[in-house]
Amino acid sequence: MVSVQDLSVSFGSFDLLSNISFLINDQDRIGLAGKNGSGKSTLLRIIAGLQSPSGGKVDMSNEVTIGYLPQQMKVDDSTTIMNEVITSFSEVTDLYDEIEHCSSEIARREDYESVEYLNLCDHLTVIEERYRMFGGSNYLAEAEKTLSGLGFERKEFDRPTKELSGGWRMRIELAKILLKKPSLFLLDEPTNHLDIESIQWLENFLASYNGAVVLVSHDKAFLDNITTRTIEISLGKIYDYKASWTKFVELRKERREQQIAAYRNQHKMIEDTEKFIERFRYKATKAVQVQSKIKQLNKIDRLEVDEEDITGMNLKFPPSPRSGTNVIEAEGLSKSYGSLHVLKKIDLKIHRGEKVAFVGRNGEGKTTFSRIITGELDYEGMLKIGHNVKIGYFAQNQDELLNENKTVFETIDDVAKGEIRTKIRDMLGAFLFRGDDIDKKVKVLSGGERSRLALVRLLLEPHNLLVLDEPTNHLDMRSKDILKQALIRYDGTLIVVSHDRDFLDSIAEKIYEFRHNRIKEYIGGIYDFLRKKKLSNLKEIERKDITRSDATGNDISINKQKYLEKKESDRTLRKLKKRLEDSEKEIENLEKEISSLDKILGLTDQSVSDTHEFFSRYQDLKERHNAEMERWTQYTHDVEVFLKDNS
Repeated sequence: MVSVQDLSVSFGSFDLLSNISFLINDQDRIGLAGKNGSGKSTLLRIIAGLQSPSGGKVDMSNEVTIGYLPQQMKVDDSTTIMNEVITSFSEVTDLYDEIEHCSSEIARREDYESVEYLNLCDHLTVIEERYRMFGGSNYLAEAEKTLSGLGFERKEFDRPTKELSGGWRMRIELAKILLKKPSLFLLDEPTNHLDIESIQWLENFLASYNGAVVLVSHDKAFLDNITTRTIEISLGKIYDYKASWTKFVELRKERREQQIAAYRNQHKMIEDTEKFIERFRYKATKAVQVQSKIKQLNKIDRLEVDEEDITGMNLKFPPSPRSGTNVIEAEGLSKSYGSLHVLKKIDLKIHRGEKVAFVGRNGEGKTTFSRIITGELDYEGMLKIGHNVKIGYFAQNQDELLNENKTVFETIDDVAKGEIRTKIRDMLGAFLFRGDDIDKKVKVLSGGERSRLALVRLLLEPHNLLVLDEPTNHLDMRSKDILKQALIRYDGTLIVVSHDRDFLDSIAEKIYEFRHNRIKEYIGGIYDFLRKKKLSNLKEIERKDITRSDATGNDISINKQKYLEKKESDRTLRKLKKRLEDSEKEIENLEKEISSLDKILGLTDQSVSDTHEFFSRYQDLKERHNAEMERWTQYTHDVEVFLKDNS
């Protein structure tokens, strides 16, 4: 269908892509992978015909139609949601207008036997048939179905597009592309502005679509649920496997290990041969053998090991200062924008050390509540921030909040204080800003580079409460994994807003779903939440009684799905019980210490050398015991709720 031949892209002496070639076949499901800046978006633009390569070409048949969704686009905001979406059906609506015109003309004329009248009737028959082929009047129903799938409510269809945020505006563009039903989809980070429900709807749509799909995404679960082929771009080359992302990573690792083993074996054989030649070069009795060895060496096709891009940022959050037991406590909290109610009577309590996720459809109040916690928005009701809580906030549009006219170094230098200023270059280097990179203006940075720069700012001082709103947008796979591991090791309290299921897995131990102006608490991880909500299974979505084939042709059965679900559930229960057991041990140790001090107080002839230190220690133990008892009560409640929900 599409042939990419010896494609090269160069910027001066730098080669972004070097003589890459591959085919896109009918119904291919291809995931384009690679680090930020590796050339994925550039390749999509070239295939879409929006950019010319430095060398090579892209061939495709005339019948191929392309639906291209870029990461960023300028849009016209002078219409309504529905009117904008139905522009995708311009050919259908034009045919409808033509049918109306022809029908009116036929009804008006009376020259029934004339050639013009008969030609008009024939033309009406032809265009009516074409109208039916394109779906006819069903286009409005299709538009409504697609908009609903992408998260729009029916009452919003006549809403002016100028009132929408950038994320919702991008959904309209995605809807328009989906409705055109091209033979090839080129989608560049389509999930960046979607919530979990919309992502799952898009997964279903693309998985069953009767055309080819090439997509760029850093969402592992999304890639695994859709793609059956992965093309990774690394250091200008491509690595093409008929496998989804997770399987591809395994195969790539195996390939590299085999390459290294073969290279070492060949290298040893060459060394041994060269030693033989050097040893017997001047011995007449060995002349024939030496010449044979020399010819053997000349014929060898020297093996090479694929160059590997091992660069990655070094992320470690500083130790967090100790905060009070209750970090966030909300009671009857509400937030409205005029007549629009976003949050109503919210009750919530987050304890020290908990790691929770805010999930739900876009527009349900996740970001609003995050901004209320950080003090950016006013509200009604009660919100109490705990003792000594120091908040670090990563906003959803953090990259847009940076001053584009400042350099990378200036961006950090402006906010750094004290001794940390002497380590700015080291910190930037750990986040892959090296050499001349620190003198780049923010405006020339990619989305991923801006996100990394925003993370550097977050590390400038220790926080014991991190509020992260969509921190993985624009981050590549490796950077996202590094951030995930750093958050797992983080010893403070964490609130993360994200739609990335793989990222949230193993981080969040409690889920708060935002829905219809309220929140609901779920004990357990993200996949346990999805199972309870019946929104998704680990690999299958809304397909309870069927099986499908994976990239290797094996059936993923319902029994396997149930096994995976039970495995996730058991893992969550073990974590909850372990947390409860640790709390009980801590209470036992504290009670022993308090008991020993009580005995000292009970002995009238026992003197205390430092009365102030003694009573200070005694009071501290009492406070720690009370705080741990509160945590134990909460942990007991969490286990009971989990067992009840999973019974």
